[in-house]
Amino acid sequence: MTVTLPIAFEKMSGAGNDFVIIDNRTLKIPPADQPGLARKICRRMFSVGADGLIFIEESTTADFSWNFYNADGSVAEMCGNGSRCAARFAYRHKIAGKKMKLETLAGIVEAEICDEESVVRVKMIQPFDFRLDISLELDGEEHAAAYVNTGVPQVVIFVKEDDIPVKVWGRRVRFHELFQPKGTNVNFVKVLPDGRLKVRTYERGVENETMACGTGAVASALFASMQKGMEAPVEVITSGGEMLTILFDLHDGPVAENVFLQGPTRLICTGNLTAEALL
Repeated sequence: MTVTLPIAFEKMSGAGNDFVIIDNRTLKIPPADQPGLARKICRRMFSVGADGLIFIEESTTADFSWNFYNADGSVAEMCGNGSRCAARFAYRHKIAGKKMKLETLAGIVEAEICDEESVVRVKMIQPFDFRLDISLELDGEEHAAAYVNTGVPQVVIFVKEDDIPVKVWGRRVRFHELFQPKGTNVNFVKVLPDGRLKVRTYERGVENETMACGTGAVASALFASMQKGMEAPVEVITSGGEMLTILFDLHDGPVAENVFLQGPTRLICTGNLTAEALL
């Protein structure tokens, strides 16, 4: 691994999803080295620790592009909260204005810094590959489920209880034969008395429950509209206790258009990675 140290970074959080962001437009850390760096930097207790690592890159079709890696070094096509954090990073560093376009493997994502700089809204790619009426057996019981790709594969299971074994059930569904070879994120969704959704997500690549998942919140909101009659905007409470707002137009088909994800971001810290962070 040929990396020149120290490496400047920022750590940001999007509603509980945390990311390390590195401006790679001038550093030129080669793609071959990036997965290994993600695995090392994202380790909690031993390095900075994060759900994912984002490299900001040049783009010929948008204001900037990214290379996004999960904590295990795997590539993710898209990340809703990650894209919101990347947008704020780009605005802070004058890479883009308040309205911008980000090139991802899932397509071009539009983002906007709201009146309060920490609040960022992104227009998601159009969801596709809706699969309804899936039945999954978990601990001897059949559970109704639905699937959609919101930039990342997502399964949504509505539940009534709070004490769901998210890591155990999530891992079973994530590796279920129905969703191979890529696997899927898994969202356990409870409709709260006030009409909001409480969403707990098991994320592939992190292989655990995360404090938030933007693309999962979008999938949960879409199926809450389709199956529970909820209307946009849908408010989602994440595992970390923060709120995401999802707006969309839903048509027969089903077809979802004009899908927006909005919520808070936090700039946690800025610093420089040392050699010891990469041991």
